[in-house]
Amino acid sequence: MQLFNLSGKRALITGSTKGIGESIAKRFAEHGAKVVVSSRKEDMCIKIRDEINNKFPDSAISIPCNINEKKQLESLVNETNSNFGGIDILVCNAALNPFFGSSMDIPDDAFDKILSANIKSNHWLCNMVLPQMIQRKEGSIIVISSIGGMKGSEMLGAYSISKAADMQLVRNIAVEQGPNNIRANCISPGIIKTRFAKALWDNPEILKSTTSKAPLRRIGEPDEVAGAAIFLASDAGSFTTGQNIVIDGGVTIA
Repeated sequence: MQLFNLSGKRALITGSTKGIGESIAKRFAEHGAKVVVSSRKEDMCIKIRDEINNKFPDSAISIPCNINEKKQLESLVNETNSNFGGIDILVCNAALNPFFGSSMDIPDDAFDKILSANIKSNHWLCNMVLPQMIQRKEGSIIVISSIGGMKGSEMLGAYSISKAADMQLVRNIAVEQGPNNIRANCISPGIIKTRFAKALWDNPEILKSTTSKAPLRRIGEPDEVAGAAIFLASDAGSFTTGQNIVIDGGVTIA
């Protein structure tokens, strides 16, 4: 268990009030970490914080934040530092996709919103947290990408562009900050049973088409992504950096 022990680690997780982010926050706490639960809605942050603390007392705090606002991100980092004394693990999970359709039809504002939330906010947040990691000569950054960033898409073009950029973001950080013992990696899930991906699994025809091509013949659960995050955040992943770990039931290899 020592390889996966997160005791004494302080983790900031964006978009952690539902789906993959919620699962990562709860599993990190289970493995001993102090966690910051964050999303736009304060009531949801408090709800998940309390659920964690009921099981693992004094393990979680909640800080609401809109990742599209740079000042709010700065406040998120500052409040985390004030409460925990630093950040050892950063998980950039929050993302959005307001448009489902051909790239020829996407409005400019939707395109800009996707790139800003899914790329620029991650760039901002990483740069806000990196200085303290550099000073300590230790840190793990995890960006939740998507298999959409690994192939073309008829309906999720802009989203896929943003997720491909996230993969390059961690590669750049890994190369720049490796000498400072800072690791940066992506996790690229396939279809996971979350509200964010509901359009892809709630429709029986789409679900059947997708799972029929997957070696495991099913979609994933949030905990199956959280396990990879624990690996990357812990000593088990101490020699892993600049990588993209695909968790998709085998869809991309079939």
